[in-house]
Amino acid sequence: MNTPTVRALIAEDEPLLAAALQQELARAWPALQIAATVGDGLSAVRQALALQPEVLFFDIRMPGQSGLDAAVELADAWPADRPFPALVFVTAYDQYAVQAFEAQAVDYLLKPVQAARLQKTVQKLQQALATRPPAASALEATMAQLRHLLAAPGVAAAAPANPPVAAAPLTLIQASSGSQIHMVPVAEVLYFEAADKYVRVLTAAREFLIRTPLKELTEQLDTSVFWQIHRSTLVRASAITTVTRDEAGKLHLALSGRPEKLAVSRLYAHLFKAM
Repeated sequence: MNTPTVRALIAEDEPLLAAALQQELARAWPALQIAATVGDGLSAVRQALALQPEVLFFDIRMPGQSGLDAAVELADAWPADRPFPALVFVTAYDQYAVQAFEAQAVDYLLKPVQAARLQKTVQKLQQALATRPPAASALEATMAQLRHLLAAPGVAAAAPANPPVAAAPLTLIQASSGSQIHMVPVAEVLYFEAADKYVRVLTAAREFLIRTPLKELTEQLDTSVFWQIHRSTLVRASAITTVTRDEAGKLHLALSGRPEKLAVSRLYAHLFKAM
């Protein structure tokens, strides 16, 4: 009886570390095929979708897009009828990141990779692949893990030495429109959308631009008022009028006062579980 081929994708921006991981994997799991090795998060997503490997080794910090962001984007685009790959994050030692991975039962490797630790990871991966649940439930479990990791300190970004004291929610935004600066009450904003180097601020009647990163903006807003529905979109929950599911199973919502439909990523589809 032939053993099914297991393929892996390595995403690591340091070539020497990528080569070292590949060499250690060859010793610990000779039957594993390395389908591709890439050096950034965007390439990791593209190659993973094209090759659909069974295992992913994602460096948690890469140029352009972190390993966590790449995993989120990949999970959102992954075919619903295909089992999502077993995911291992590779990271330099960070107690906050390690605590977050362990809390969410997400496997991880510390740099430089140690043979004994890698052997344990290989055993866990082999067991996970042998007992994989149905594709839909496995993907939902992965989404839940990624949601928690996104919110954990020290994973997506370095944990601050002195966490800032929580401030009152933002009530006024200084935003540009053409050559003018406008004072926009947050109470009038229907949604925020990240676009290139800016964040679009949209009210019922106008659109403005700000340079504050969406992640930083999220920390200044009341999360019970503004819901994140996509890695690039925050919406005023009370303005949501309808949520529809298309033929591919993707959710889109409409807001009172705006003509466009906004996509809801798989990561945040749980907000509309009744769908």
